Amino acid sequence: MTMENPNLEQQPAPETPKKDPKSSGIIEKIQELGQTNVPDMGQSNIHCMTVVGQIEGHMQLPPQNKTTKYEHIIPQLVAIEQNPKIEGLLLILNTVGGDVEAGLAISEMVASMSKPSVTLVLGGGHSIGVPIAVAANYSFIAETATMTIHPVRLTGLVIGVPQTFEYLDKMQERVISFVTKNSSISEEKFKELMLSKGNLTRDIGTNVVGTDAVQYGLINEVGGIGQALKKLNELIDQNKPSPEGDVVQ
Repeated sequence: MTMENPNLEQQPAPETPKKDPKSSGIIEKIQELGQTNVPDMGQSNIHCMTVVGQIEGHMQLPPQNKTTKYEHIIPQLVAIEQNPKIEGLLLILNTVGGDVEAGLAISEMVASMSKPSVTLVLGGGHSIGVPIAVAANYSFIAETATMTIHPVRLTGLVIGVPQTFEYLDKMQERVISFVTKNSSISEEKFKELMLSKGNLTRDIGTNVVGTDAVQYGLINEVGGIGQALKKLNELIDQNKPSPEGDVVQ
């Protein structure tokens, strides 16, 4: 039991310092983007999405790896499709590839969108990044960017039975089918690049540079961010309904 001295005045509790929303916003920008000021373009009708590092599958990669998680990308694609304020998608790639099924899932989502989409390969769009690069309505690649085309491989435990090869072959056919369906490259040419010997030092396949990717029909055009945004705005204008109510083609 405690007794309080009535002669002592009760002191008010010290006030907790209020956080300045402006300063906290600057700190978040420094942590996320490494700079204090970023351009504010207000409400845009174009959503920009990046696929960088390694495309993560069902197994979580080490924390030091830069990764693109499909469980983050897919809900964003659904939100883009549903949001009436967003009229187009710009997808920028600089990826080494990764999980085949996760990459194909992202590719199918982009290809099945009703809104116009444009992809831009910067740096690299390797391995399973190739289907993502060709999934949009129109694709660009930087002149210095590269795309590595190689066969599907397995990591971890491999059982030495014919069924394992059949499984790999079917998975590879899924990739080939998607790429040839969504680009101008022929199946024969894509398989030739995929199974080529002598181009890569420690692997089978081909490293395709920007202009070569366009010549093969894999990518539509060599260009950068300016050309990509210009083309996307053209596709958005074509997708808008005409005054009579019909979609302009």
